[in-house]
Amino acid sequence: MPPEPDHGATDGGAERAVWEALRDQLPDDVVVFVNLLLLDGPDEREIDALVAWPDLGLCVVEVKGGHVSRRDGQWVQGSGTRAYEIDPVFQARRARHTLHDLLRQHGLHAWRARTADLVVLPHTVVPHGWASAGSPAGTVVGREDLDQLAAHVKRAIDVHGTGHAHLAADDVAPLVDFLGGAFPSQVEVLASAAQIEDRVEQMTRDQARMLDHLRSFDRLRIIGGAGSGKTWLALEQARRRAAAGERVALVCYSRGLGRYLERITATWPPKQRPAFVGLFHDLPLQWGAAPGSDDDADYFERRLPLQLAELADARDEAERFDCVVVDEAQDFSALWWPSLVRCLRDREAGGLWVFMDEDQRIFDRDGSAPITLPPVRLDENLRSTKQIAQCFGSFGTSTVKPRGAAGAPVRLVDVPADGAVTTADRVVDALLDEGWQPGQIALLTTGRRHPEQVNAVEMGGHAVYWDRFFAGEDVFYGHVLGFKGLERTVVVLVANGFRDSGRARSMLYTGLSRARVLLVLVGPRGEVERIGGDGVRSRLRHASSWSVEGDDDD
Repeated sequence: MPPEPDHGATDGGAERAVWEALRDQLPDDVVVFVNLLLLDGPDEREIDALVAWPDLGLCVVEVKGGHVSRRDGQWVQGSGTRAYEIDPVFQARRARHTLHDLLRQHGLHAWRARTADLVVLPHTVVPHGWASAGSPAGTVVGREDLDQLAAHVKRAIDVHGTGHAHLAADDVAPLVDFLGGAFPSQVEVLASAAQIEDRVEQMTRDQARMLDHLRSFDRLRIIGGAGSGKTWLALEQARRRAAAGERVALVCYSRGLGRYLERITATWPPKQRPAFVGLFHDLPLQWGAAPGSDDDADYFERRLPLQLAELADARDEAERFDCVVVDEAQDFSALWWPSLVRCLRDREAGGLWVFMDEDQRIFDRDGSAPITLPPVRLDENLRSTKQIAQCFGSFGTSTVKPRGAAGAPVRLVDVPADGAVTTADRVVDALLDEGWQPGQIALLTTGRRHPEQVNAVEMGGHAVYWDRFFAGEDVFYGHVLGFKGLERTVVVLVANGFRDSGRARSMLYTGLSRARVLLVLVGPRGEVERIGGDGVRSRLRHASSWSVEGDDDD
């Protein structure tokens, strides 16, 4: 990695000669990273080649081209007036220590693997068996050793490697993910988070061009995976139709998303604001329906939608709508759709735009929008890093094309479901210690709600609870069911059980997709893999196993 590195010509082809020797001699399952930059705070280290050898270990290779010699205990490169002192052994050793520290900081199991360093002088003859006090025999090799370079790498790891464990084959993929794009320190990860999120917003806004092409349609379904920008497009479509003079309703199902839509539209000029924004079951209440209990399913699924139809029939035409825009439309049950159509001034041709993701059907509802045209499909994830999109995409039924920036590996904390919430609390503390801000983090459960969420709702009610989320000042504690359509920079998804095992896969897909920059999955790895199947099992091999202080792995 990369497959065809650019070695330049400043070293007389030394690095290329070493790379070609490693490429040709090493087994096919060995990975070689070339010109690997490590950032450790303000200090930079560069590894000319890092060999990751499954079932063996790691080897840092430092390459020095040209004429290299030893004079009075000092390494010298060049000759005559162009000679200068170098210390390739110290460079290799320092880079090895930095690599080890960074792997350990980021929880990659590869930090336990035997790790050696090797100096290669491809233009210099090094006498067979040469050694010094600081360089044991076999840790510096020369031109005549290139045809056996892989054997020298193996010997360096076996004989001189520090650490006691072999590099497990399952630990190579996470290492590739981590080193293959960039290997920043935590400071760099935090600094890049804002850049990633700025890019996310720009790519999402760029989708407005799609609405330009679809402006002649009055009824349309937009189907897209998580992170494809559906909510932004729903808002923009509602804004455009209102700005054109239409009376618009913008509706959704979940409280959190409804509050988000209300807050965003409240910032628009009055002429661009929809006439109604919020939960679809608030519309009949606004028109005079009697409120019901949150735990009365028959009220929400049958009585209230039927009453909405009656109320719509009784309204003056001026109070009905030219267009209804529905976000997260897969949440709507069958009886709601004909009632929504009755809210239109023109029930045959009035505007009906719905945005949905079939993989996020986490409620037991089977409603379908009354739209006959084929749907427009969004198949690109814009709002998460590539690593996050690939992870949750393995739980979905459609192909997701990640367009986000490369980011940190997904972290996995493997604990039993009944201990997942306690461990997740320690995960949050560890993230805060790393430098993430409280308002960047959301902890979401799949089973029982976190005690902090229960207390927050009981103390302040739903409105205060959600306004605290949007204030972005504290860690947010929520549930996957209520967080649909919303996001945070860092999401800790706690797999602490599922009320409906048949919808567990959709719950995991939805929860994992709420993260933009960093995703931490806390729960029983075996159960998650069983729910997801082979595709998920393969993807989780790329996750970074993380052990936080106090969990069972310590």
